[in-house]
Amino acid sequence: MLELLPSGADHVVAMKVSGRVTAPDLQVAIDAIEAVKKTQPRISLYTEIDAMRWMTFTAFLRDLGYGLTQVGDLDRYYRAAVLSDKHWVRHLARLENRLFKHLEVRAFAVRHKPDALEWVRHLPEHPVAGSEQPGSRR
Repeated sequence: MLELLPSGADHVVAMKVSGRVTAPDLQVAIDAIEAVKKTQPRISLYTEIDAMRWMTFTAFLRDLGYGLTQVGDLDRYYRAAVLSDKHWVRHLARLENRLFKHLEVRAFAVRHKPDALEWVRHLPEHPVAGSEQPGSRR
C-alpha cells in the first residue's frame, strides 16, 4: 500500500509505503510527482518505508518504466529523504546518491523523522537552468 502524506512544502511529495505495493498504488505517487512538477522547478521526495513486504511485478514494471522516463529530467529532482530502520534501505540510498548526481538521497532512522522532514523541505538555492522559482522576476 502507498499513501500520500502532507509534506509541509509545495515542492515535496511525501508518501508512506507499507505491505504490498501494487501498480495502482504506484500510479498515485507518479501522478502526485507529475502534479508537483507542473508548478515547481525542482521537487523533493519524502518516503516512509513501514513494513513493506513486496511490490507486485506490474508495480515493479511501472516503477522501472517511470524511472526510465525521468532520466532526462533528473535535474528537476533536488532531494530524497527515506525514513526507515531497515539496513537495506540505507545501502540503497547510498548507492542512489552515488548514481544520481543531481539528486541528494539520504536515509534517516525512524527516530529522526523531524530531521528528515526539515532536510527534505529545504528549498533548492538554484532553480533548474532555464526556469525560475514561482514568484521570482526575470
